[in-house]
Amino acid sequence: MKWIVENGVVIGKKENCDIVPSVKEIYAATDHITIDGESYPFDIKSVRLSKLIGLNVSVEFNLINNRIVSNIFAIKGDKSYNISNYKNKLLGYTIIENVWYFLDPSYDLILEAFNKNKVDPNSELEYFEYIEVINYLNEIGISYSDNVVIKIDEIKKSVKDTKATELNSILFPYQKAGANWLNFMSDGGCGCILGDEMGLGKTLQIIALFQVRKQQKDDIHFLVVAPVSLLVNWQREIEKFCPSITTHIHHGNRRTGFYDELLNYDVVITSYGNVQTDISMFKMIEWDMLVIDEAQNIKNPHSKRRQYLCEIRRRMTIAMTGTPFENHISDIWSISDFVIPGYLGTLDDFSKIYDDDIYSAREIERYLSPIMIRRKVSEVADELPEKLEISQAIEMTDEEALYYENERNNYVGKEALNQKRMELIQGLRMFCSHPMVYRDDLQGIDPEKISNKYKRMCEIIEEVLLYGEKILIFTSFNKMIDILCEDLPKRFGIITMYINGSVNASDRQKVIDDFSKVDGSAVLVLNPKAAGAGLNITCANHVIHYNLEWNPAIESQASARAYRRGQNKTVFIYRLFYESTIEEFVNNKIENKQNIFETAVVGNDGDINSSDLIKALSYSPRKEQKI
Repeated sequence: MKWIVENGVVIGKKENCDIVPSVKEIYAATDHITIDGESYPFDIKSVRLSKLIGLNVSVEFNLINNRIVSNIFAIKGDKSYNISNYKNKLLGYTIIENVWYFLDPSYDLILEAFNKNKVDPNSELEYFEYIEVINYLNEIGISYSDNVVIKIDEIKKSVKDTKATELNSILFPYQKAGANWLNFMSDGGCGCILGDEMGLGKTLQIIALFQVRKQQKDDIHFLVVAPVSLLVNWQREIEKFCPSITTHIHHGNRRTGFYDELLNYDVVITSYGNVQTDISMFKMIEWDMLVIDEAQNIKNPHSKRRQYLCEIRRRMTIAMTGTPFENHISDIWSISDFVIPGYLGTLDDFSKIYDDDIYSAREIERYLSPIMIRRKVSEVADELPEKLEISQAIEMTDEEALYYENERNNYVGKEALNQKRMELIQGLRMFCSHPMVYRDDLQGIDPEKISNKYKRMCEIIEEVLLYGEKILIFTSFNKMIDILCEDLPKRFGIITMYINGSVNASDRQKVIDDFSKVDGSAVLVLNPKAAGAGLNITCANHVIHYNLEWNPAIESQASARAYRRGQNKTVFIYRLFYESTIEEFVNNKIENKQNIFETAVVGNDGDINSSDLIKALSYSPRKEQKI
């Protein structure tokens, strides 16, 4: 037999085959044991056996011409040697400068990461093969050098363009790129995070993805899990932008106990609480995709809601959140591990390595980048309009809906005077702002606990505070102003000021000046009639219309306090209203007028006629269909 050294490997040449000894066989040979009748040739010219226990080994990933290439290196001193070309990938040794070295046992674990995923470490890796390999390396605690992550944006930009042909919207370029990347990840069945900042249209990107996936496979089933305050908004957005996709809200009196009924729809929308209650039914379906909105809701890795969600069978998972890291570094682990189990190793190992500090956050970013797409408002400002209006329909709690319906029935079908009807409608508007505004017997209760609209407003505020930006909240009712000014400072520890009719006109500018001087976030609550005109508040770029006005010109003028000359940021305007109530009637009237002309230019006088009053009272939150 002829023995040679080739690519750092000793090879025994026979007539019909080559013998490549493994590390175990080498150990056997040192004890003078023969293998297949042949002794091992330690007398090969110039080859010596090292006395070192083993060389350290590392694996490196690089991006070359948009292709991912992996290499395994043996480390000797300050030099590294590529050992990826071994003919036998399970040798456990290498020959460097004619010295035979054993390799550290971590080499076998590195190979296991590739072999487990049926990937050759000396070949180009597909993106999802790369994700799976680093996932396994993280899981078993093997470090690696990743030069792909610094160029990950090149991969995200190079994915194929998808065409959502039935989408009733033109996507901004960054939204198009986001939808393309989500589809790319879905093709590979790889979980991911859509982490765009608030206001950049994450929901629309998901809807575009739904439409593309449905084009490819008609019989498809998506599950969307969101906070209760967003269930109706999800359904409306899908119906608006892609009406060919069928939806069902599994909540309240629309819940079913039969899993096969859910299969009649393309998208089932439900809440985190309903998942816990009905987990046995949701587990009966293997969903094509699970989407969780406001994914910071599972930031606690030990929470029951996260544990129940993990039980849902699905081909892939998308977590949506503008705030993947809120308080603790474990937030990132919890969300990442949910979309790709094991991706960042165990929570114990992760917690030992990373602390709650900026350094750790920066370090963990290299792991997040391959599975997350995140754009900031400042990064896509050139693609955004100066003003973005975001209308969100919200479903009442069962208690709110029942009380609203009882009050509404006081005059429905009766020959009541218009004045009485107007008083009732004003009362219903007050109730829609918050039950505590309308009912004195509710004082002292946490306002978030009894109002889905208030809860949604708090979710918006919480996210804005993370960006250190300022907020204007417009509401018509002084009692609502009192609630906000009392609760928000306690809830968020934030400076909250107000301007209503009780603040002298001469003092209003001082309030604005003080508000502007606050370093970072602050809230200014305003009555739109008292402070909706003539004031310049461009230090704020988030506007929340907590209740809608009969006269759309008042709303437009109020928004113009922030959206005006001197504003150097995109202004985000949130319009909150309750579904199937007087508020939706007002919203529909405003939207109908805006389809015809710009209300900010033409406006109307805000007068309400008898016909409007009757129609307004026909909206019922306790009915499946509006009248």
